[in-house]
Amino acid sequence: MSKRNATSTPSPTKKKRSKLNSNQFQLDHFFSSPESSRAPGSKVDTLLQFVQGSSTQLVNTKHAELAGPLIIDVDAFDLENQTTIQPQLLTLPDPNSDDLMKKGSSILLTSGNEVETRQHVTLPNSTPSGNLKKDFSTRQVGEREAHQHINPDEFSSVNVDPIDYEPEQQPSRSSDAPYTLLVHALLSLSQTRSRIAIINILTNVLRTFIVKHPASLLPAVYLLSNSLGPSFVAIELGLGSSIISRSLQQISGLSGAALKKLYNTSGDPGDVAYAAKFNIRTLIPHPPLSVPYVYQSMLKICACRGQGAAKEKQKIVEKLLLAATGEEVRYLTRTLCQNLRVGAVRTSILTALARAFALTPPASIKDRIIETNAVGSLHVPPTLISELRSQVASSKGKTRDLTQERLSTTFKLAENLIKQVYVKHPSYDQIIPALLDNGLDTLAERVPMTVGIPIHPMLGSPTRSLDEIYHRLGDLHFSAEFKYDGQRAQIHASKIGQDYHIKIFSQRLQYPDIINLAQTMFEEREGMSSFIMDAEVVAIDPISGELKSFQELSGRARKDVNLKDVRIAVCVFAFDLMYLNGNVKSSLQFCALSNFKQQSLLDQSFRERRKALRQNFSVRRSLESSTIMAQFDFVKSCESESGRESIEDFMSSAIENRCEGLMIKILNSPNAIEPVKEKQSRQMSLLSTYEPDVRASGWLKLKKDYIEGMGDSLDLIPVGAWYGNGRKAQWWSPVLLALWNPEAGRPVAVCKCMSGFKPDVYFKPREVWEIRGADITESPVSVAARGIVSSSRGLGLRFPRFIRIRDDMHIEMASTPSFLAEIWRGQQGKIDAGNDDGDLVDVQNESSEVEDDSEEEDDSI
Repeated sequence: MSKRNATSTPSPTKKKRSKLNSNQFQLDHFFSSPESSRAPGSKVDTLLQFVQGSSTQLVNTKHAELAGPLIIDVDAFDLENQTTIQPQLLTLPDPNSDDLMKKGSSILLTSGNEVETRQHVTLPNSTPSGNLKKDFSTRQVGEREAHQHINPDEFSSVNVDPIDYEPEQQPSRSSDAPYTLLVHALLSLSQTRSRIAIINILTNVLRTFIVKHPASLLPAVYLLSNSLGPSFVAIELGLGSSIISRSLQQISGLSGAALKKLYNTSGDPGDVAYAAKFNIRTLIPHPPLSVPYVYQSMLKICACRGQGAAKEKQKIVEKLLLAATGEEVRYLTRTLCQNLRVGAVRTSILTALARAFALTPPASIKDRIIETNAVGSLHVPPTLISELRSQVASSKGKTRDLTQERLSTTFKLAENLIKQVYVKHPSYDQIIPALLDNGLDTLAERVPMTVGIPIHPMLGSPTRSLDEIYHRLGDLHFSAEFKYDGQRAQIHASKIGQDYHIKIFSQRLQYPDIINLAQTMFEEREGMSSFIMDAEVVAIDPISGELKSFQELSGRARKDVNLKDVRIAVCVFAFDLMYLNGNVKSSLQFCALSNFKQQSLLDQSFRERRKALRQNFSVRRSLESSTIMAQFDFVKSCESESGRESIEDFMSSAIENRCEGLMIKILNSPNAIEPVKEKQSRQMSLLSTYEPDVRASGWLKLKKDYIEGMGDSLDLIPVGAWYGNGRKAQWWSPVLLALWNPEAGRPVAVCKCMSGFKPDVYFKPREVWEIRGADITESPVSVAARGIVSSSRGLGLRFPRFIRIRDDMHIEMASTPSFLAEIWRGQQGKIDAGNDDGDLVDVQNESSEVEDDSEEEDDSI
């Protein structure tokens, strides 16, 4: 069975697959009954008793049962004068609401910015009178006008060529950007898949923020990028699905069953929230949401800790959803789920940011810009924009082409600058203020590579054989290094006076023993003040130094780890040095931007960087069995000058030592780089410099599972699949694969190609696929070979990839669990981790407590 188009068996409820993390909706936990709590004798309690006892005074009309919630502002209610509840204090439901609404009314009592409680009561039948608006007091009318919403229809289109866009024409009511403006852009993004259109939309909306709401630009960029801070900062909303579900029930009056019916229809939490609140009508609208307010509310959710954190989070969510209107509800909910679904990836945002500041410099420097026609300027002169606009309807195509070329050149320069700054200092917290302060000019000097801010790591390009490596590199000298089966880590360290500042940027594991190791490095090397080191952390036997698998390393604790609690020894195998001995002067700001002189090694060749690494650091071994301390060593390497036979033997040695394979690194850049040929990757330049966030040919990755004949393939049966997303939206991706169990006479699932938790569809087993992977690993959730290798664990295949369809085989001829176990025993349980491509996180400062009332599930089969 081939990988077929998903439209061949369409499903009316096909939506994006849920991911297993605390920020996503999980269907099994999406709906739960809301809890109500109210302190006896409180203001809310008194008001509720009054409402229930005097409900006929709510509105003076005949009986007509309401079908929705009434929202009453507790702070605006005078308990001393309990004669009537003024109509202007109520949020009345739409009398034409559908059958999903509960019979009878509910009352939602709010106080200030917090939702206090909710109580379901059956009110005497009532509908609003036609004179309600006449009863508004002067004060309330004034407040309403001060917080007037902007009608989304007032915004002009942002999906236009940036040259034709006028950011000054967009409406505004205050210095803070209205959240509606951001939603207007998100809605436009969701309606296109064109990369050009996406960048144009982002460019135009960012220009609007620069011109009209500069203080809102930073939170807007974070909300657009579906994040709350830099990627290396461990900040999480920690919102369980039940919190948002209860919030929706609170503000809409819908039951859990009604929400589930909506979810089964749409399949998207944002659509559910939009439909749930669609029939709610408010006489006195809440102040409109602003971009800074939404962003700060998200940060407040992240800050909720300890007992009662879930309720605090729910209050914030309810306040946001109550104030949201129209499409704001949909995209606010998706933001809460951290799944915007608009295709605004990091590269697009950086490109748009560069173009926005090239077209629209901030007000602080606008007067200083001198119009110039010089190619290479980072700002687009107003004369060039006028010229382009005047030529739109002109027949002078050649002239317009030349003008467009100047614009493209400026854009390219600005984009390269922004991206180069970002990969060396990936934090909008410093980049956005610097841009608003002085535009694109001297941005690299104002936001340099900084000790304490992780550099985006350089990546290796995969190769399949030594023949391919020698064909690519020719006569260039290179170094072959062990590619260890561990976890990549970037170590940032500085010494200011007697204080040490050390951060380990890795992937979710904590290393207090490595922090202690870094301190000893300063003690052993007098005069060393700071460094940034690239290394692989590998689990080892503390006595023999024998390398262990990544699975052993992953058994280390992840939260609140003290040095005395370390039970799994590690060795830091250093392979690169990107920064050395910057003059850090500030003892208060470890990540200061201007208080030190840079000593970057990125532009030096790999031979020079490796020399600096080995001259300034020394091997450190600890053979004490009583105390587990981190060890330090350099990666094992072999030079190409030793000959090809030596490199082949070195590869075999790497496999025998439980390594993934080899990393091939050019020692010196060639004097002349050949021009990139047509259809050749733009990253093929053979450079020996350190290129952050680039998968270049200066580093080549030769992994054992890439090499034909080095591993056994498996014949597996496709038994299920998930709906694809993004570029794979029309395909089944991933596919669930199974072994054939002859004893049970049925397939048993063994692996899938991507993450997920429940297949959207199941196939009738009828085909066999040849699959090759990296290694066989033990899995606590796999049923394949369970009982053969362990009573509680099965076996899984890491990084499976499709080879071909086995037309010559029936499903009964597919690989069996015993065959899988035999391969696993032959590999001695070695595991291929491949952890060099993930995000680096400051794990030492990762939150030790994330409140989430949803259960965690394993995302592997």
